Amino acid sequence: MTDTFFAGLPELVPGSVWLVGAGPGDPGLLTLHAANALRQADVIVHDALVNADCLKLAKPGAALEFAGKRGGKPSPKQRDISLRLVELARAGLRVLRLKGGDPFVFGRGGEEALTLVEHGIPFRIVPGITAGIGGLAYAGIPVTHREVNHAVTFLTGHDSSGVVPDRINWGGIAKGSPVIVMYMAMKHIGQISANLIAAGRSPDEPVAFVCNAATPEQVVLETTLSRAEADVTASGLEPPAIVVVGEVVRLRPSLDWLGALNGRALVADPFLSRVHRNPA
Repeated sequence: MTDTFFAGLPELVPGSVWLVGAGPGDPGLLTLHAANALRQADVIVHDALVNADCLKLAKPGAALEFAGKRGGKPSPKQRDISLRLVELARAGLRVLRLKGGDPFVFGRGGEEALTLVEHGIPFRIVPGITAGIGGLAYAGIPVTHREVNHAVTFLTGHDSSGVVPDRINWGGIAKGSPVIVMYMAMKHIGQISANLIAAGRSPDEPVAFVCNAATPEQVVLETTLSRAEADVTASGLEPPAIVVVGEVVRLRPSLDWLGALNGRALVADPFLSRVHRNPA
């Protein structure tokens, strides 16, 4: 990319930190601000879920520091990561904190930004496409569809201690949210499914697991709420994954555009059993 292409975009100045979302996987989903940060940064502190191809846009000589946190594996403490950003900025470096998805959607970006404020470090937030939207789009599953839902809930499947969050009102979500999109939920899908069914969701409600979303390794498993735990265990699939519960999963046979590129025949009307409507 030429310098002219980035003309007028902000400068990543020495001694400052940009908290940047890299999107769900495909490097093509990087924003211009993210690409602009990559070409200026002296040091890039990146997460495990950042596609390595994104890092190829870094300027020559830029230092790469891994700061990935993965459930069940040795990981740096969040406070240490935040203080490392402060240390690098105080050394006069242009610091890019590159995070998968969006830094403010289950990405701990708020915690890191608060630490920068605490220590007087100037910063910028660059949103990214979160996996709960972009990753599902790559699977052919929209998070909203007028014939299905007018609301969607995003939640995390585990809290800081690694267990299903007890502060989530499962009953309220089960009754009030037609579509539920869950991050980091695969490990606890059995308990989560039981919570939702106990609160009134149908055991036959469609569920999809989208693993390694928006990458060449993407795999999608379609199942139901009652079979989710057994089917994902039998599949051998592992995180990272986005899990979606709701009738929007039934749109995948019609909207699996990646599958169509590989020869899948798409269905014109995914709701054949419904009365045909032409919403205004």
